[in-house]
Amino acid sequence: MSRSTFSGPILAGSTRFGALRDIGYAAMAQFASLTFTNTTANTAGYAGSSGQFVGSNAIPNNNAVVYTPSSTVYPPVAATPTADSATAVYRGFVAYLPTGSRIEDLIVDVGVVPTQTGATSTSLYISNGFATSSAAQYGSVATLATGRNAITLTATQLAAWQATTADITNVPEPSLLSQVVFTFAINGTGMTGGPTAGQAYITVRYTQLDGSIGSTTAYPYGNFD
Repeated sequence: MSRSTFSGPILAGSTRFGALRDIGYAAMAQFASLTFTNTTANTAGYAGSSGQFVGSNAIPNNNAVVYTPSSTVYPPVAATPTADSATAVYRGFVAYLPTGSRIEDLIVDVGVVPTQTGATSTSLYISNGFATSSAAQYGSVATLATGRNAITLTATQLAAWQATTADITNVPEPSLLSQVVFTFAINGTGMTGGPTAGQAYITVRYTQLDGSIGSTTAYPYGNFD
């Protein structure tokens, strides 16, 4: 079995032009499994630590950078998730996407709800950066539960799914990337120690759109080459 890596977007079909054009985009996915008691970087299930989020995509989880969203600042500025306190503990996962991607689905499956001593509830905020409220860019879950969790979406958040923002400047060119950040917020009073339990499986399904195909009225007039 071989593997190919290229810049995309992926378009496929048998009829490129005309009223019966059947060209379509390929859907892609990034995913991670988080074991909230695992604090060892570069191991399967690693879920970060105080002020440190993780990245994955089917390799041992590693430390990831959450950037302050900007389409112009280079080099990009790292943001630091809020450190653990007696009332809030944050853990999270970061997925980097091609800018302008259309989010097809955000799947959050919970085997064990994240918790720790003194905790009362756990929420989830999905945004283009570190977020701590339901005003997050891409949706939220007020109270996590075991099983597949439904993402709460406002009209504004649903509109944001249609094309991800330019959040990270990168070289060469500089090019631009989007970031989708899942922030788990363990809330409580007098919390001590780190998470004592928690297992979550996250999947980001998205389509990398082609921003250069034009339209029926603008050059290059819907050319899917």
